Amino acid sequence: MVLYADPPPPIKPPEIKITELANKSTYESSMMEQKTRLHAIERHRSCEVSQAILSEVENRHQHQTLEPIKSPISGCSPSVESTTDTNILHRHTVADAAWEALKKSIVHFRGQPIGTVAAIDKSQGALNYDQVFMRDFVPSALAFLMKGEPTIVKNFLLETARLQLREKMVDLFKLGQGVMPASFKVHHCNSKHKTESLLADFGETAIGRVAPVDSGLWWIILLRAYTIWTRDNSLAESPECQRAMRLILKLCLSEGFDTSPALLCADGCSMIDRRMGIYGYPIDIQALFFMALRCAVTLLKEDHNDDFVYQISKRIKALSYHLHSYYWLDFQRLNEIYRYKTEEYSETALNKFNVIPESIPDWIFDFMPSRGGYFIGNVSPARMDFRWFCLGNFIAILSSLATGEQAEAILDLVEERWEELIGEMPMKVCYPAMENQEWQIVTGCDPKNTRWSYHNGGSWPVLLWLLVAVSVKLGRPHIARRAVEVMEKRLVKDEFPEYYDGKAGRYVGKQARKFQTWSVAGYLVAKMLLDDPSNLRAVSLADDAHTRCAPVLKRSNSFP
Repeated sequence: MVLYADPPPPIKPPEIKITELANKSTYESSMMEQKTRLHAIERHRSCEVSQAILSEVENRHQHQTLEPIKSPISGCSPSVESTTDTNILHRHTVADAAWEALKKSIVHFRGQPIGTVAAIDKSQGALNYDQVFMRDFVPSALAFLMKGEPTIVKNFLLETARLQLREKMVDLFKLGQGVMPASFKVHHCNSKHKTESLLADFGETAIGRVAPVDSGLWWIILLRAYTIWTRDNSLAESPECQRAMRLILKLCLSEGFDTSPALLCADGCSMIDRRMGIYGYPIDIQALFFMALRCAVTLLKEDHNDDFVYQISKRIKALSYHLHSYYWLDFQRLNEIYRYKTEEYSETALNKFNVIPESIPDWIFDFMPSRGGYFIGNVSPARMDFRWFCLGNFIAILSSLATGEQAEAILDLVEERWEELIGEMPMKVCYPAMENQEWQIVTGCDPKNTRWSYHNGGSWPVLLWLLVAVSVKLGRPHIARRAVEVMEKRLVKDEFPEYYDGKAGRYVGKQARKFQTWSVAGYLVAKMLLDDPSNLRAVSLADDAHTRCAPVLKRSNSFP
C-alpha cells in the first residue's frame, strides 16, 4: 500500500502583466499578496501530507502491518528546490561532514555500538564530555533510525534499562529505583584480558549533584520512536523494557503533598543542568512528562491485576487541564493577568496562584505580539516565570499537548520574533537572558551562565531539529528551510560547536566544545525531516481529543 504514489505537482504562480499595474507600488503589493497566497497553499498541502502520514502510520502500528510507507516526496532530491548548484553542493558537504563526525562519536561496548559521546573536541579537557548522555543521545538515535541503522538504538535502550536496576547512592541517601542514569561511560577493567564494564552517573558525580528527571522521560520517548520506526514490538514488550517503564512512571506518579498534577523538580534536572531558576514545575519537564505518558500508554502491556494504565490516562487529562489553564499565554491572557486582583479565596478565584500583577516583567509587554502565544516557563505560588523555553513549547506541539490553534500560535510567535529567537544561529534555549542583580541571585553568579551565554539565552544548534519537526508537522516548512539555511552558513566552518553566545547568536560559546555530537545529529535529523516528511512519525504523536480536558475558566471578582 502506497500512501502517495506521485509527488504533488509544483505550485506555479499566476502570471502578472506589469503593464496592467498602475504603478510600481501596486505591482509590489500584488507580488506580496501572491507570495502570501503561495505560502498558504504550500502550508495547507504540507500539513495535509504530514497529518496523512502520521494517521496512516498510527493505523498501521495498531494493526501490526509491515507495509512500507512511501513519502509523498520520496525520490525527490534537494535539486527540486529552487537553489543553485553551488548551494546544493554546500549542503551535501555539510551533511557529509556531519555524518563523518557522528560516526566518529560512536561508543562500543563488548564489540557492539551502544551510544555516542557528548563531544570529540580534543583541544579541551574531557570532563564528562567523553560520556554517553541520555538526553544527548536522543537526536543521535533519531539520526541512526532515519538512516536505517537501529541496532545502536536497541543496544542503548537495553543497556540503560539494566543500569537502572543498580543501587543509586548520593552520599548516604538512596535514590528512587526508577531513576535513569544521566550518563555512562565504558570502563576498561583489565587491559590484559580486555574486560569492560559500564560506569553510570545518576547525579552523584554531576555538577550540583542533581539527579536527572528528564532521562527516564526521554528513554520512554525513544523506546516509542524505535518501536514505531522498526515496526517491531518485541523490544518494548520485553520484560526489561516493561519493567523499566513501570519503574520510571511509578516514581513520577507517586503520591505526595502536591495539589498539582505537574511534576515537581529541582534546578538542574534537565537540559538546563545548572541553577537557572527553573525549580518547581518547569515547562520543559511537564511537556516531556506529558509526551512520555502518552507514549507509555501505547507501549505498556496491560496487567489485569492492576490499573496502572488507567492511572496514567487520568494523569494525562489532569496534566493537560493544568497546563492549558495556567501556563498558556497570549496577548489576551497577558492583558487579563495585568488586571488581576489579589488575595482571592474561593473555588471561583481566577488568580488562583495569587500572582501580583506588579511582578510581571517589563520585557514581556514588548515581546508578546498581537498574533502568537506560548507556554510560559513555570507557575507556582505568587510566581509566573514568563520566559520562553524552546524545548517545552516544541515538545508540546510534537506530543499534541498544544491544541491546533496553540501550536500555530507558537510558530507565529517564532516568526514574529525571529531576530530574538533565531537571529544568526537557531535557536535560543530560553528568552530573555538574566542580567545584573537578577543573574547574581538566580544563578548564584554562575560564570558559565552569564547573559546571552550557555543556558542563559544562549543559542543551541541541536534545537534545530525540534524547530524543523514542528514546522513540518504544521505544514509550514518554509520556516524550517529558512532556519536550516541560516545554520548551514556557519556550522561546518565553526566545527559544530555546542552553543553560541550573544543576543543574536553571533559568537561561538566561550566554553563551547567543538564537534558537539548533538549539534551534529540535530542538523542531520533536521535535514532528513525536511527531505522526507514521513520521518516525522518517529517523533510526533497524533492529536487525540481524549487526552485533553479543556479548562472552563470562571470569572470572579478579579475583573470589574
